[in-house]
Amino acid sequence: MLSLFESFPELQKNLPHIPLGDFPTPIQTMDSLAKTIGMDSLYIKYDSLSGTPYGGNKLRKLEFLIGDALHKRSQGIITFGCAGSNHALATAIYAKQNGLKCTSLLFPQPNALMVQKNLLASFHFGAELHYCISEKMMKNILERQIKKHESSFGCTPVIIPPGGSSPLGTVGYVNAGFELKQQVSAGLIPEPDFIYLASGTMGTSAGLQLGVMAAGLKTKVVPIRVTDVKYSSESGMSQLFNETCTLLREYDETFPSLHLPETETGLRHDFFGTEYARYTRESVEAVKLMKETEQIMLERTYTGKALAALIHDANLGLLKDKVVVFLNTYNSRGLDDVPAELDYHNLPGDFHRYFEEDVQELDREQ
Repeated sequence: MLSLFESFPELQKNLPHIPLGDFPTPIQTMDSLAKTIGMDSLYIKYDSLSGTPYGGNKLRKLEFLIGDALHKRSQGIITFGCAGSNHALATAIYAKQNGLKCTSLLFPQPNALMVQKNLLASFHFGAELHYCISEKMMKNILERQIKKHESSFGCTPVIIPPGGSSPLGTVGYVNAGFELKQQVSAGLIPEPDFIYLASGTMGTSAGLQLGVMAAGLKTKVVPIRVTDVKYSSESGMSQLFNETCTLLREYDETFPSLHLPETETGLRHDFFGTEYARYTRESVEAVKLMKETEQIMLERTYTGKALAALIHDANLGLLKDKVVVFLNTYNSRGLDDVPAELDYHNLPGDFHRYFEEDVQELDREQ
C-alpha cells in the first residue's frame, strides 16, 4: 500500500490509482561523492528504480493518470513533450502494459543521443508519434487525434499534460513525501534538511514539497529549473501545490490544509543554461563526477543540472553539517526489450533529422 494511503485511507477509496511501480524506492548514502565535495551527510533516493521495465519519476504520476484513464474506461491517452521526452516514453510503455493506445505530440529540441534512444523506444512500445513545430500545429493535431480516437473507439482519450504534472499526477509525489517520512521513522536516514531535484514541469517538486509538509517533516525541497519558465516558475509551482492540496482535501477532508506562497517555492534558475535540453559544462562535469565517485549514471538535461547545483552549494560551504538528499529521477533500467537493430526510417519522416544531424557539442564527450 502507498504510504499516503496508509495515512489517509479515504484517498485509497476515492482516488483513481493503479499500482505500477516498486515502492518505496531505496535510499542510501553517497560517502565517496560527499567526501569529494566536502559534505558530511549526503544520500541518494533511487526513484530511478521506481519500476520495471522503466523507472524514473514519471511512474509515480502515471499510477494515478493511467488509473484515471482505466477508471474512465478510456481506450487511449494523448500526451506531450519534446522529441526526447522521458515522460512520453514512460507513458508509452505503461499505457501499452495496460492495454491503452498512446499518442505523443512532440516538439523540437537540441539533438542528443538520448533523443534518438527515446524516440526508437517510444516507437517500439507502440506510441503514435507526431512532430509539432508550433503551438498552433500542436492544437490542430490534437483536435484531429481526439476526433480520430472518438471515431475509432467511441470514447474520448484522456489528455495527460507535459510531464504528467496535473494535480492528479502530482499526488504521486505527495506520496513520495510520506514514503520518505516512513524511511526516516525506520532509521534509514536522518530527517533531511534539503532535497535537491530537477524541476521540469513542477509536478515532482510541488508534490514532494506538499508531501513532506503534510507528513510533518521540516525538509526543504530545492527544485532546480531545467525547462523554460513557461513550464517551471514560482507562480506555477505555487498554483500546482495549492491545486493538488485542494484536490486531496476534496477526497479526504482530514488531509492538512496547506498553502505554498510563490516566495517560498525555493525554485533555482541559475543552472538552466541557454535553452531546454542544451547541456551545460556544469551538468556534464556533475554527471562525470557522479559516475567516477559512485558509479551512478545520470543524464545531462535534468539530473545533471540538479546535481551541479548541489555540488556548487557544497563547494560554497552551504551544506556543511546538513543532511542532504539527491533525488535521482532518471530511469536506470536498461530497456533491454528494445531491439538494437530498430531502424529509425520506420519513424515518421519529421523525426529522421535527429538521426541524420550531428548531436550537440557537449554530447560528444562520452
